[in-house]
Amino acid sequence: MKATHLTALRFFALLLLLPGLAGLIASAMISTHYLGAMPRGPVMVEGRIVPREIHGTIIYQTPAENRRINLIEFSSVGVFVVGLGLGLIYLEKWRTLQQRAGDEREGELAENHG
Repeated sequence: MKATHLTALRFFALLLLLPGLAGLIASAMISTHYLGAMPRGPVMVEGRIVPREIHGTIIYQTPAENRRINLIEFSSVGVFVVGLGLGLIYLEKWRTLQQRAGDEREGELAENHG
């Protein structure tokens, strides 16, 4: 694999890993905020009828709030997992490239001393 392909693979892995991780952190912060701000029982007048368990405590949120936090959580996990997969492919390709370079050096040393 060419070095430019390897560099591009690393770039795209980081391009996906970092935003995915940031999204996971953001969803954790939103959940923590929800834990302190949302009611512990349903509030029909406000439309807070969708339960969510956060650290063993049930809070009630609106369907729109539920969709938003689910979208952030699931898309962040998806982006992170794709980035992780690309990162693992990058590491495997990099390791193979390093191993091949090491084998070539050993062959050159053997020829010079042989």
